[in-house]
Amino acid sequence: MSGPMSLEPGGAEQDTLALRLADDRTLALRLAGPCPPGPVLPGHGARADAVDGLAAALAERIAPAVHPYEVAALLESEGLTGDVIREKYGHTDLFSLATALYRRVPRTFPEPPRPTDPWRPDHLRCALRGLLFALPGLAYALAGRLLPPDGAVRALVVAGLISWAWNQALGHRAYLRLAAGRPEAGRTLAKGAPLGAATAVTAGAALSGSAVTALAVTAQSAYLAAAGVLLVLGRERLLLAVLVPVTACGTSLLWWEPGNVLRAGLPLLSLLGAVAAAVWALRATRAVPTAPGTARPGLWPSLPYGLFGLAAGSLVFLAGRDHPWAVIVLTLSMGPAEWLLYRYRGLSVAALRSTRTLGGFRARSAAVLAGCLLVYLGPLLPAALLVDAEPATLLLLAATLWISLLLQAFGTAWPPAAVGLTAAAFSGTGMLTGAPPGTAALPLSCAAAVLCLTAVTLRRLGRPTAHG
Repeated sequence: MSGPMSLEPGGAEQDTLALRLADDRTLALRLAGPCPPGPVLPGHGARADAVDGLAAALAERIAPAVHPYEVAALLESEGLTGDVIREKYGHTDLFSLATALYRRVPRTFPEPPRPTDPWRPDHLRCALRGLLFALPGLAYALAGRLLPPDGAVRALVVAGLISWAWNQALGHRAYLRLAAGRPEAGRTLAKGAPLGAATAVTAGAALSGSAVTALAVTAQSAYLAAAGVLLVLGRERLLLAVLVPVTACGTSLLWWEPGNVLRAGLPLLSLLGAVAAAVWALRATRAVPTAPGTARPGLWPSLPYGLFGLAAGSLVFLAGRDHPWAVIVLTLSMGPAEWLLYRYRGLSVAALRSTRTLGGFRARSAAVLAGCLLVYLGPLLPAALLVDAEPATLLLLAATLWISLLLQAFGTAWPPAAVGLTAAAFSGTGMLTGAPPGTAALPLSCAAAVLCLTAVTLRRLGRPTAHG
């Protein structure tokens, strides 16, 4: 056989069979009978117009078909019967009509609809989190003058760095435990947050030198532990509510002197509210069922996140040593920084869908990284000039923090921790050796950190498998 046999009804095999069955008797009967009307060809007359009209009506559904059989299935789903096909359209069967329609309609293959962005950021939540990072600073503006001048800053800084590092590691571990359900994450936070606060209080109180400073260190550590619990559990609005007393009184300092009682009492009220809210949020996690069969992660994966928290806190402290308002600018920028982390992931997924080669994706990935950095650092330049901070130092430090957070968001934690600790150690050496404020150690360290972290980002996040 020279080719495949046609399996369509009414094919050549039926004509061959008809010729074989024809004999003199059947021919005589056909010649003796009345002459039937001549057939109307499918390509002529009103029936051809009907086929054209059907092709126009079903054009959008016929165009993507890759074989006439798909058109036949479509016609069958439309309920066309054999009688209608023969009488109205002049075709012998369904497959003949489907072939005619397939030939009439040109092939078009429309692009599939664009899927929704899985990394679309929550604009309000990101802005709220940036505000929550900055509002507690008003407590220092209120109660700062009540602290003794000797040893208070050192004790608060040491306790704050320990709390920052501890809460970063604890937050990462709690997010891992969320895979097993909110009760597991709640138990992790309930055990880890008080232990971290106690560690910070012990270290800070050893350097305080007075009961008042020790009380301030305790209040700071307790608040940071409670705020960390609320942020991990997604209770940002509740945390904002408990900060209302500090926010209202701190804002009033611009035109009114509240007095020592309010300066001390309102931060204490917000502290008690934060602790009570954290306890309530932890109790609420018990009502959610736990996912069975989830293994408990070890402590090692959370260690680099804690080390990076220590490094980031040290770098921010060194920047605030020369320009305290730069710290306020950085904390307020954490909301847009988190929003841009989501946008980077969404834009990277879009680049993955639109590029065809590995080199093209790497170029698009580098462009996305550069664009996000420009969007993040652009508003910080006028902010640095507004608060009379060194623009280069602030921008380089902000870039270091954002690229580190980006790598951590993709599970790459050790390079940011190592680079951040190295930059903090090099910058802190100048302060420990008595170097005057304004030296170039911090900007040089941050510049080197940005170069190293950018190289790691381009190498690791320039691969399509990182965004799968």
